[in-house]
Amino acid sequence: QVQLQESGPGLVSSSQTLSLTCTVFGGSITTNGYFWTWIRQPPGKGLEWIGLITYSGSPYYSPSLKSRTSISRDTSKNQFTLQLSSVTPEDTAVYYCARDGGSSPLDWGQGTQVTVSS
Repeated sequence: QVQLQESGPGLVSSSQTLSLTCTVFGGSITTNGYFWTWIRQPPGKGLEWIGLITYSGSPYYSPSLKSRTSISRDTSKNQFTLQLSSVTPEDTAVYYCARDGGSSPLDWGQGTQVTVSS
């Protein structure tokens, strides 16, 4: 069924903007009822919800990251993107995109390692 693939740089310099793209295969990001989500996991820590964009294009962000986060989409390419500005080494993590259906288990991408250099 649906598959998701993260892409973007694996290394970002401190103070710069992290930019990742999730490409969706086998399903449309405009399909009613789905939420297109970014989640990360720092080394040795648990999963952290970053934010999402709904099937109708409305973004929502974690309060702790809201000031630095932008999630957008390109429906013609069936992609949604994450931009996280002013990064520090504490933003180093494996970043995942996922599809959230609300009442079903998430469909996950494979994840991509992003390291922020000092």
